[in-house]
Amino acid sequence: MGSHSPSFSSFKSYLRALSDTPNRLSRRACSISTSLEETSRVRARSGSDMKRTLRWYDLVGLGVGGMVGAGVFVTTGHASRLCAGPAVVLSYAIAGLCALLSAFCYTEFAVDMPVAGGAFSYIRVTFGEFLAFLTGSNLIIDYVLSNAAVARGFTDYLGTALGLSTHTQLRFTIHGLPKGYNEIDLIAVAVVLLLTLVICYSTRESSWLNMVLTVLHILFIVFVIVVGFWRGDWNNFTEPGNPKNAGGFFPFGASGVFNGAAMVYLSYIGYDAVSTMAEEVKDPVKNIPIGVSGSVILVTILYCLMAASMSALLPYDMIDPEAPFSGAFREGSSGWRWVSNVIGVGASFGILTSLLVAMLGQARYMCVIGRSCVVPSWFARVHHSTSTPVNASAFLGIFTAAIALFTDLNILLKFVSIGTLFIFYMVANAVIYRRYVTVGTTNPWPTLSFLFCFSLTSVIFTLLWQFAPSGKPKGFMLGSCTAVAIGIVQLFHFMVPQARKPEFWGVPLMPWIPSISIFLNIFLLGALDRPSYVRFGFFSALVVLVYVLYSVHSSFDAEEDGTLSQKTGESMKESIESEDYTLKV
Repeated sequence: MGSHSPSFSSFKSYLRALSDTPNRLSRRACSISTSLEETSRVRARSGSDMKRTLRWYDLVGLGVGGMVGAGVFVTTGHASRLCAGPAVVLSYAIAGLCALLSAFCYTEFAVDMPVAGGAFSYIRVTFGEFLAFLTGSNLIIDYVLSNAAVARGFTDYLGTALGLSTHTQLRFTIHGLPKGYNEIDLIAVAVVLLLTLVICYSTRESSWLNMVLTVLHILFIVFVIVVGFWRGDWNNFTEPGNPKNAGGFFPFGASGVFNGAAMVYLSYIGYDAVSTMAEEVKDPVKNIPIGVSGSVILVTILYCLMAASMSALLPYDMIDPEAPFSGAFREGSSGWRWVSNVIGVGASFGILTSLLVAMLGQARYMCVIGRSCVVPSWFARVHHSTSTPVNASAFLGIFTAAIALFTDLNILLKFVSIGTLFIFYMVANAVIYRRYVTVGTTNPWPTLSFLFCFSLTSVIFTLLWQFAPSGKPKGFMLGSCTAVAIGIVQLFHFMVPQARKPEFWGVPLMPWIPSISIFLNIFLLGALDRPSYVRFGFFSALVVLVYVLYSVHSSFDAEEDGTLSQKTGESMKESIESEDYTLKV
């Protein structure tokens, strides 16, 4: 059979394909790939290869640039004023530990399978094509919407740094459009399109640009930290501004610290984009663990110092949640109000780096989704002269710019984060499943039962934490859930042996670390608001519709002409044995 897709060769062929949808779903939805296929035959669908030009310091720079955006300035204020008080320092430390555990899961996959697809490829080799497409598509939607929001945020901070009104001098209003969609932002469009040109031109040059901007941003952050400690008062760590409010380092108690951790955890989102660069990393076994883990550790230190600096400047109950650092210098340091303008400049650099890294990541996700034939393979093409996924980069860049042109920042922010947390949850499940199950030789049900029971216990704990009234009964039920969860992990650990050991780098303390990551991501998902779940449900339904009407037929045709393979049962066993033999040779 030729490479032309028969399902879409004519309208009659497409109707025939639709009538065969149940059979095709049964063959393709749970069809999985292998590491060897992802790094060889599947990657070859891009034509040219991406050049391996990145080292560990590039990855650290990309990780820091992707995580430390402007959002940390606002998030710290909200977490301190509303949740944790001065103990927000511990909230950042806890959230950083959680991010590091999740980063370990990404690292194991990225070292074993250094391809550009990141989490999409990791889920595809464990849970199959459909779940990979569902999670990967939601993540790309999150990327596009959050990048549009970040680009519009750049205009806001630019206005602050220049002393200009964003609404009247940097944007213009079209009164015929609905409110929230009527402020046209040409600066945001220009920034997105300019960065799109950069990432299309060269990954190496993109890394250098990110490195320069990240260094400048960190210098501004270090300046704010130093000035904050210099001008601050250590009594502010324990004494509120209003004596009627709770005092001490833990004014909201231990629960406030964990609620604060849930709030600030979103400031660590961005390290996952580093895993999508694995295909362009020299010596991935050495450089990826250093790059991913090192960036998370460095960012955690910066965040804790920033939080401590802010707490030293003002009592927690006097902090402005919307502009904590700028407000702290205005209120707490007479003669240092100019520092708030410096913060605006530094935040602008942070926005550019986080936007650049996210745009690099979203293009590589789309490229590898194109390789799997569930979207047109046009997206998979890598340009022969630039060695970058130009088609995916240009398409998503233009799409992001179009949304950033007219959509209000607050509307966009309501739609982000849930897809990223969901894919973190899926990757943590996938790393356990891949360690304990070898398809065709290992019974998967003990592992699947463990993942289901542990996730269910985590959901119950999260619901109790969010909705149960305070008191001893709540504490007892939370303690019981914790004991049950620990018992489930311990029982699984002793009764189910690992089916494979990582050859190069693996998550330590298996299955404890990924299990903790599963719990934390469920806990954080429980902290999101209702519109986030409505959005997730809507876009997930849209993704399922696309899969049923297009993707499953496209991948079925690719299987028929030999481009993709169907791996289940014995065929998977033979493939893995062949892969193991190839790796040994």
